[in-house]
Formats: sequence, structure tokens, C-alpha cells
Amino acid sequence: MQSTLETLGQLERRLNVAVPLAAIEGEFHKRLARLAKTVKLPGFRPGKVPLKMVAQQYGPQVRSDVISDAVQSSFNDAVREQNLRVAGYPRIEPRTGGAPADGTLEFSAVFEVYPEIAIGDIAGAEIERPQVEVTPADVDRTIDVLRRQRATFEPVTRGAQNGDRVLVDFAGTIDGVEFPGGQAKDFTIVAGEGRMLPEFDAAIAGMAAGEAKTFSLTFPADYHGKEVAGKTAQFALTVKEVAVPNVPALDSAFATAFGMKSGKVEDLKAEVEANLKLELKRKLEAVLKEQALKALRARTQLTLPKSLVEAEAVQLLRQMAANLQQQGMKPEDIKLTPDLFRPQAEERVALGLILGDLVRQEGLQAKPEQVKAMVQEVAQTYEQPEAVVRWHFEKSERLADFEAMAVEHNVVEWVLAKAKVKDVPTTFEALMEPARR
Repeated sequence: MQSTLETLGQLERRLNVAVPLAAIEGEFHKRLARLAKTVKLPGFRPGKVPLKMVAQQYGPQVRSDVISDAVQSSFNDAVREQNLRVAGYPRIEPRTGGAPADGTLEFSAVFEVYPEIAIGDIAGAEIERPQVEVTPADVDRTIDVLRRQRATFEPVTRGAQNGDRVLVDFAGTIDGVEFPGGQAKDFTIVAGEGRMLPEFDAAIAGMAAGEAKTFSLTFPADYHGKEVAGKTAQFALTVKEVAVPNVPALDSAFATAFGMKSGKVEDLKAEVEANLKLELKRKLEAVLKEQALKALRARTQLTLPKSLVEAEAVQLLRQMAANLQQQGMKPEDIKLTPDLFRPQAEERVALGLILGDLVRQEGLQAKPEQVKAMVQEVAQTYEQPEAVVRWHFEKSERLADFEAMAVEHNVVEWVLAKAKVKDVPTTFEALMEPARR
């Protein structure tokens, strides 16, 4: 086998390979002979079919398979010989530029190689590390939320007040024309909760069951519905019911309802505190990870292999299409193209390449003790933690997610050790609320 390498671009290469036909013919006859021992044809016993008939029946397919395997094997050998790191899949095509040498099969493989990656100086990166603890007030606030979630509602005849559940019908128009999402029947709103635009809350305040009104509402310029952003709508609103919440008492029955066998409120508070601490730990890890990856990306210049970006964009498209179908959308109504996902794909590919190179260069691979500790931590949230740990370690593929998390943890720690880290005091509520909205 002979091979020559051409540089077509910054990452694109063409590998020209010549394979002796004698080797292909030899493999073809070997496979044909093996096939003749097992093939079945009418009128012949297995293994007794004449080789000539086997060749007539199966020869073209066998030869095609042999050539395909020879091309793939020769390409792999040439890549190793040239010490290349191939990104994506090669495009195999007939050799161009002159007649092939006698007794050889010549082909070209066009592909991209992985880029050289040089991570910049992380010492100049500034990262803010939140300093926060779970306080008794955080526990009490969470329990109050749990109580409100278990509240029952009793209809009243008075006007709506903050905290009341209000059942309404509404219809909105812009310039006299209804717009998508502007109409609803039997829609539930908690007065003063802030989930509706301020004009909606203001309109509902004081309204009693059976009352109706019209009011104007101007959508914010940055409203998520682009077709109505910045426009003024007229709404017709009818209140059908106003109900006052009856929040359950914080007592033994309430604690028991949340799985406290002792029925003690103190045990419920301890359980809530433990859960909040775990939630806080994960949030802090996510905040630091986001900043660390952003710092790495900003300080690393690299050329992205187009093949990897395209494959990632297609994968993102398929995921989105699957999600839309699960939500009831018909496949023929899903109008998506890879171009919509290309910016996201570029960032994902870039980070993947940067992290892969950093992990190799700095030895940041997951350690067995790290993976075990992470599995044990997650297992503690189950009734039989030891059984959960055993289940994960029964098959190595079940540990893949934990190994990935361990690698990310090691990368973040590496960045924090080199960057300028500033501790910023904050509260649990301030840190968590953006994610809860």
C-alpha cells in the first residue's frame, strides 16, 4: 500500500491511497471459498455447490464487500502511518489526476483533522464565587411554599385580593383583531403573584365573581412574543370565581404527609434543610462551571472542523424535532434546518475540543474514588442507597454520567486554581430565585 497526503485547507486534507489488486483478489477468493462451504442452492447439498455457481450468484456482492473493507482498512493504515487525527467521517472518492498504476486500486479520502489547541492565560480570568449558607429563614420560607402548595380554596363573594385564586375568561385584540395566545377560558390566576403582566394584576384587583371589564395593556418591547412586543392590546376580562386559600397548619399531620414517620415538625425542617443544602451545592457548582467554561472559551482560539459542527447541528435538530413530536406536533409541520442550530453547535463543539485537550494535557480524567463518591451522594436520596450504588456499578455504562461530572469538576477546579477568584457574599434566595422563575 502506498499513500500520499495533500493539504487542501487549514484543516482539510486529501489522502491518496493505492492498494495492490492482488491482495483484493486474494481476499475475494478466500471469502468465496468460505461462502461455498455454507451456501444453499436448490439441487445441491450444503457445501457441495460448485464454486463457479457460487461466484455467479454471490460474486458481485462479495467483491463489493471486499473492496469496501480494503478501502476502509487501507485508509486506517494510512492515517496511522501519517499520524493523523481525523475529525468526522472521510469522503471516499475515485482517484483523479492521471491513470492508475497497473495492478492497483487507487482512491482518495477527503477529510478534516482536529485543530491544534492552545489555551490562553487563565490567570487573567475573573470568577465570582458566591458565599452563601442555608439559614433557618430559608427553611421556614420553603416550608411556607410547601404549605401554600397544599392549600385548599374556598369561593368568596368579595373582591379579589393578593393571594386569592381567580378564575377568569379573557380575550385580547390589537387594532380589533385577536392575536395568538391572547384568549383563554377558565384560566386560573393567583392575584398579586406576579406571573402576569402588571396591568393584568391591576385589572383583577378588587373584582368579584360575575364582574367584567375592559382594559388596555402594552406589551414590553422585549416581550417573548415577538409578534405583540411593544404593541398595545385591548382585553375583555370576566371574573368567574374568586377563592381564598386555606393554608394547612404546620403540625404533626402536615409533617406526616411529607413522609415524616415521627410526625415531628423538627424532623420535617431537618429534611428540608438537607434538601436545600444539596440544592445549593448543585447550584454553586453550576454557577462556577458556567464561569469556568466561559473563561476557557474566551481565551482559546481554534478553527472548528466543519464536519463536527454539521454533525452536532443535525443532532440538535433531531433532538428538537423529537421533543416537538412528543408535544403533539406532526412531523410534516416541523420546519427546521441545521442552520438554526449552527451557532449552538459551534459552541458545543468548541468546548468539547477545548475540554478534551485540557483533560489530556493536564491529566484531569475522572478518578475512581471521585465517581464512587458522586454515586454514593446521589444514592442517599433513595430509600435503599446501598442497592442504588450496587446497581450503578454492575455495568460500566451506568457510570458514564458520573464520570463526565467528575471530569467537569476537575476542569473547574483547574480553572479556579489559576484564575482570579473573588468571594461574593449573597443569600440563598438571591442565588436560587433566577432559576426558580
